[in-house]
Amino acid sequence: MKIRSIVVDDEPLARSLIEGYVKQTPYLEFAGSYPNAIEAMERVGKGDVDLIFLDIQMPQLNGMELSRVVGQSVKIIFITAFEQYAIEGYKVEALDYLLKPVSYIDFLKSSGKAKRWFEKEGYADSIFVKSDYKLVRIDIDNILYVEADKDYVHFILESGGEVMSLMSLKSAQLTLPSDKFVRVHKSFIVNIEKIKTIEKNRIVFNKILIPISESYKESFNHIFEIKNRIQR
Repeated sequence: MKIRSIVVDDEPLARSLIEGYVKQTPYLEFAGSYPNAIEAMERVGKGDVDLIFLDIQMPQLNGMELSRVVGQSVKIIFITAFEQYAIEGYKVEALDYLLKPVSYIDFLKSSGKAKRWFEKEGYADSIFVKSDYKLVRIDIDNILYVEADKDYVHFILESGGEVMSLMSLKSAQLTLPSDKFVRVHKSFIVNIEKIKTIEKNRIVFNKILIPISESYKESFNHIFEIKNRIQR
């Protein structure tokens, strides 16, 4: 398991120091370094960041404000020169708080907290579903959409083929990450990051057309618009 991590700090030396710490820590994967919260927000919008080492005092958009924008989609370890921010940091459910100048020992203690959190709570790039009396592992990023079929669902894979499992579509939806998979019809859940074409209220996956029903249209359009806006 590697925790995909970015560093956000407007001070070049401080940013470089933490970047080096991330690169030399075996369970962390360095995924980028950013001098401001605006650029970091665009990076987080791609959906593949797990952890942010985040300075608080920055121009335009400060670290505390960024943490509120991204919500619980990523976890945060705050880094700042000002001790008074600690209480406010915990209010936004930051994993930890590091005071500058940061030693590697202190960095390891905080990143260790992140490692334990992801192992216990929320890090998953795959799911296991029961199919033909056995458990089958499916990579989440390989799922194009999920289709209901009476008492079964079909996980349709980008790599080709499918996995059929005895479960309801609602159960499948609860199993999948809500920031990637969206219900668009009583019979369909789609991976919103895989959508390339929408025509006449239908999502096009190769030659397959997924209808967007009226009851799900408003919520889908809202989520899809936010995703696109962040990724621009």
